[in-house]
Amino acid sequence: MFLFKLNITLLGLLLLLTACNNGDDHSGAIKTAPVRLTGSTMGTNYTIVLPTLPETLNSQEVQTNIDTLLQDINAKMSTYQRDSELSRFNQNSSVDWVDISPELFTVIAEARRISEWSQGAFDVTVGPLVNLWGFGPDLIVTEPPHPSAIDAVKDYVGYEKLNLRFNSPAIKKDHPQIYVDLSAIAKGYGVDRIADYLETLNINHYMVDIGGELRVKGHNPRGEAWKIAVEKPISEGRAVQQVLRLEQTGVATSGDYRNYFEHEGKRYSHTIDPTHYAPIAHDLVSVTVLHPQAMTADALATAFMVLGTEKAFILAEKQQIAALFLSKTETGFTQKATTALQPFLEAK
Repeated sequence: MFLFKLNITLLGLLLLLTACNNGDDHSGAIKTAPVRLTGSTMGTNYTIVLPTLPETLNSQEVQTNIDTLLQDINAKMSTYQRDSELSRFNQNSSVDWVDISPELFTVIAEARRISEWSQGAFDVTVGPLVNLWGFGPDLIVTEPPHPSAIDAVKDYVGYEKLNLRFNSPAIKKDHPQIYVDLSAIAKGYGVDRIADYLETLNINHYMVDIGGELRVKGHNPRGEAWKIAVEKPISEGRAVQQVLRLEQTGVATSGDYRNYFEHEGKRYSHTIDPTHYAPIAHDLVSVTVLHPQAMTADALATAFMVLGTEKAFILAEKQQIAALFLSKTETGFTQKATTALQPFLEAK
């Protein structure tokens, strides 16, 4: 199971699956109608929508290959599977170089790039802090940890404490207890791998969704741009805040409004700021990011969530990143979109 990042499920399925046939179709017959494939992976569900399937392809075979691909990713990157490649590295107390697969290195290298770019707002070593604050699998916490407990994990939290060797893919710990969790980027990577596989089959119109991280291309079953709805950041029920019209991009949303605890009148979010060793304390409650690669959108959404609207918006504008920020106010929410996102906003 991939932990510590809450990915708000985009409501795109409500807008596009009405054009699809109900249920999964594994008959293997020639398909000209929309095809929907669903399954479980990474502690969540995946959905793939194909407006059409080439006559030479069998839907069951396509899904079998996708499931095999996802199983391979889990075998490399899961922290739930104790025998995964990443779990073995986490359990190893050695501070020597450890050779790793190219796939695992690709994700860790991108995580490192986003960590450096965001000045530590994104950090795959933050897991011990997440557990300490009660948002991991280890225990339920109803009050903030003692400062001494936080001090105890500082030696092995920090992206710069995980070293990368690029010429021959390997990673190395600065501290034996460093623990790497890729939950804030791995689902996006899985989305990209599925999308890339579909394109090898000459499928150029698709929507791939793993737990709210998406990648779309071409048109939806109605022959229109894909309509993806971002949720209104409310803790109860579901409602649409903004609809995005997309044709070729990855999409990721991160938020803090459904996973938190309260102590003595103060609200503690599950989103941990690795640079301050504590939950975020600003007004940003949801951020949606577009990027050609869902893996990068996934990581950026987390980084922006940690940074808060003001800092994240400046960075996103400077780098021409399409992003939507939803912040809480005394009377509700405010919405702020970067210049790069404006062309994708559907008028309300």
